[in-house]
Amino acid sequence: MTSEKADFVHLHVHTAYSLLDSILRLSDLFRKAKEYKMPAIAMTDHGNLFGAIEFYRQAERTGIKPIIGCELYIAPRSRFDKSSSGNGESSRHLVVNVQYKIL
Repeated sequence: MTSEKADFVHLHVHTAYSLLDSILRLSDLFRKAKEYKMPAIAMTDHGNLFGAIEFYRQAERTGIKPIIGCELYIAPRSRFDKSSSGNGESSRHLVVNVQYKIL
């Protein structure tokens, strides 16, 4: 690698706050991101933002730009309808990342 920073930024990362989906601790995530000289990293846990404040604080401490997001569930008809329609429609996921600037 010839540049000072990595040329790649993860925009879809699940942490231990994605219950039953990941065991990645934020401390481990930022240690590796720092080791690989990543300028930024996103947290996109499944259906929640429980770790957003801790994620932001650890990012600030390590000098890595935090990108806060969430992987949302999209229901074809209603969130209360758990049945399959039989026409190929099923629930989907949508990853949403928020870019912000603190003044």
